[in-house]
Amino acid sequence: MNDPVQDILVSLRDRVMGVRETTLATVDGLVVASDSDKTHPESMAAVASAALSLGHRLADQGDTGTLRQLTAQCSAGHVIVTAVGTRALLAVVTDEGVDGLAFDREIPTVIEDLKKILANDTA
Repeated sequence: MNDPVQDILVSLRDRVMGVRETTLATVDGLVVASDSDKTHPESMAAVASAALSLGHRLADQGDTGTLRQLTAQCSAGHVIVTAVGTRALLAVVTDEGVDGLAFDREIPTVIEDLKKILANDTA
């Protein structure tokens, strides 16, 4: 039996050049699903949760509206944390050559699909 969440995570990696790993987590840092080889999913979930929380505070302080996404640009790639509704987050690890246009094109659909699955899971 296929896991629809896992299918979405793998599909993002397949569709966007440079996406290496993904972790879907609750906003309190618990792993829901992961497509990762090198990163420790539990650690990524915990740190991404803290980053998202800080990002919400930054958005509040800057009076810039609802936080959607936060990016750490690093010497060998990026870590992009995207809110998945109010209860979850998606952490995406990329290499430095990530196709940013493809990522920006694909991520809204990925987030909406994950939100639908998570909503149905708790209904």
